[in-house]
Amino acid sequence: MTELKRVAIVGSARIPFARGGTAYADETNLSMLGTVLGGLADKYGLKGEKVDEVIAGAVINHSRDFNLAREALLDAGLSPRTPGTTMQIACGTSLQAALVLAGKIASGQIESGIAAGSDTVSDSPIVFGPKFQHRLLNANAAKTTGDKLKAFTKGFSFGELTPVAPSVNEPRTGLSMGQHCELMAKEWGITRQEQDALAVASHRNAAAAYDEGFHDDLLVQCAGLVRDNNVRADANMEKMATLKPAFDKASGHGTLTAGNSTPLTDGASGVLLASEDWAKARGLPILAYLTTGRVAGNDFAHGEGLLMAPTIAVSEMLERAGLGFADIDYFELHEAFAAQVLCTLKAWKDPAYCKDVLGRDSVLGEIDPTKINVKGSSLAYGHPFAATGARILGLTAKLLSTESRKRALISVCTAGGMGVAALVESAQ
Repeated sequence: MTELKRVAIVGSARIPFARGGTAYADETNLSMLGTVLGGLADKYGLKGEKVDEVIAGAVINHSRDFNLAREALLDAGLSPRTPGTTMQIACGTSLQAALVLAGKIASGQIESGIAAGSDTVSDSPIVFGPKFQHRLLNANAAKTTGDKLKAFTKGFSFGELTPVAPSVNEPRTGLSMGQHCELMAKEWGITRQEQDALAVASHRNAAAAYDEGFHDDLLVQCAGLVRDNNVRADANMEKMATLKPAFDKASGHGTLTAGNSTPLTDGASGVLLASEDWAKARGLPILAYLTTGRVAGNDFAHGEGLLMAPTIAVSEMLERAGLGFADIDYFELHEAFAAQVLCTLKAWKDPAYCKDVLGRDSVLGEIDPTKINVKGSSLAYGHPFAATGARILGLTAKLLSTESRKRALISVCTAGGMGVAALVESAQ
């Protein structure tokens, strides 16, 4: 049996994230992803070079995006011999891409790979309803001009021209992610004050990371933007308290607001992974190692909590690795909503949940807050769905390379009731 190789995280690059409709209003998934891959190529001397595989994706897609990963890598100047695979697992897309590549590197199938993601709400596809869609298809299929005109006009009503707005609602429940998270917050007794405090901490940690220059070598300028435009160094509890509920506006008990929820965001990010031999042969750094991961799902349509699947993924991953929370130095928990993080933390120390849902005889335990998202996370930086996993993985690798700590845990919740988790270990 072939001995598994260690999977090195060489480094990462991302464009600054931007709130929807702002700096990247004229950008596309392809242009942003191409900029990121080009940035990685420049940073690590890969222009014209073959990388064994690029896996990338986007959650909000146009049909014109075609094979997004392949087109972006060609735009970025990688060798045309580099294959590109487009995949999507909602907000876990680029972290799952990294895990897929890591498995191939570890088993010796490939020596190098780039995991990436891109998403834009500023360039969301606007489509027509099925009746007008079929009318256009039938007209296109007609042979003669007269038949085309007949297919297009017969029974036509101007109501068919009403566009179908993009929807973020879960198809199995009809509820948005925010509405689902409101239900979770109520179930777990998460207060508005707790959520606001977590959001303020995220912004302050992110702002401090900028001040200390942590992001200087992680960002690639795009469309004139040089830093994330959602980070608020002046975030405070007083300002947070003025915001009204965003998802439960009628009951008088809503706790999720625009301040303690991630904004709709545009952006892209990528991470370069490799075998140790490949990296060393090119004189490239090894910041950290991606050691293992886990993907899980739950029965959210029947009450398990849409964004609670990371509790399962983390539990199963740690059990297989023979580790516990005491073995983890940093916890990078994606902040889709402050309430999601807080529900997760509460579940891991709840005996009934750990027994009934996680199948554990004892609780996973409590996590020291000073170990969580020490450089800020999605509430501050923003959340371009498919790009978030690579942002977190790149940040985590750099964090471990600059600190005398051994191990970090990553957790990302996704739409569709899934969660993606990973473990990263220091190369020092």
